[in-house]
Amino acid sequence: MLRIRAFETRAERLFLDGEIPGFAHLSIGQEAVAAGVCEPLRTTDYITSTHRGHGHTLAKGAPVPNMMAELLGRSDGVCRGRGGSMHIADFSVGMLGANAIVAGGLGLATGAALSARLTDRDDVAVSFFGDGATARGPFHEALNLAVVWELPVVFVCENNGWASTTRSSEALAVPRITDRASAYRIASRGVDGNDVFAVHDAALWAVEHARRGAGPVLLECVTYRMRGHYIGDATKYRERAELAEWEERDPIPRAVTEVIKAGVADPATCERMRRDAEVEIENAVEFARASAPPDVAELARYLYSERLPADSWSE
Repeated sequence: MLRIRAFETRAERLFLDGEIPGFAHLSIGQEAVAAGVCEPLRTTDYITSTHRGHGHTLAKGAPVPNMMAELLGRSDGVCRGRGGSMHIADFSVGMLGANAIVAGGLGLATGAALSARLTDRDDVAVSFFGDGATARGPFHEALNLAVVWELPVVFVCENNGWASTTRSSEALAVPRITDRASAYRIASRGVDGNDVFAVHDAALWAVEHARRGAGPVLLECVTYRMRGHYIGDATKYRERAELAEWEERDPIPRAVTEVIKAGVADPATCERMRRDAEVEIENAVEFARASAPPDVAELARYLYSERLPADSWSE
């Protein structure tokens, strides 16, 4: 969580200074969901993300320097500078991609789960999505198909109360996303998305449920984004008092309090971890700045899959 917070905070400054092209959406305040859900996953398990995907990608294990290089559009980025913030991906750790299309990752995760089933692997696919995605068709299509085929997929709704600039309570007929799961006979659980230990416990249950072939699961993690919908969003649509209330529930201080109370770490250790995370991110920035931009001569590369040698094909 400290690594994600440091990465997002630094990315915000880089974007405002003009070093990150395109758009960027931060997950500051939602770190507990990414960390809690991804910890029980294997490298071979899959995740799909949203336009707010830096935290999920980091939690799944993507290399920090190459992630930062990707945001800066450099050749050493995880997507060779082609993806940027909203399309960041790293197949080597099972991160199948952030997605600029709302609800776009649900079908991808369901397909990944189907591939695991068809090849007799016990891998699990996880789809992260926001509350706004539950009003779109792909949400219902993916849940329905996952149940019909009993696929090993975990649907994780990061309910941060806002679909872009629209308050969820004003747009959703069913306020709790878990209530929608019953319509598809999907096992579900709602959890405080700012309590990393509660999220982790729910994720352990959900991943084990899906991995043993018991079918899909839906988790609803109620959380909040501390920043606007995108970097530069003035957030005139929400009250300052609402933000202040959620700042009191910041998942990182809550986790620090819990680990100190449990005797797992002392305040000095937690502070050292925070500083180490900031140094790690600063080193990643320097790595990214030193990386060359993509070669214009390779502009069309990766539009199509590379041709395989003839002897790589088998009957």
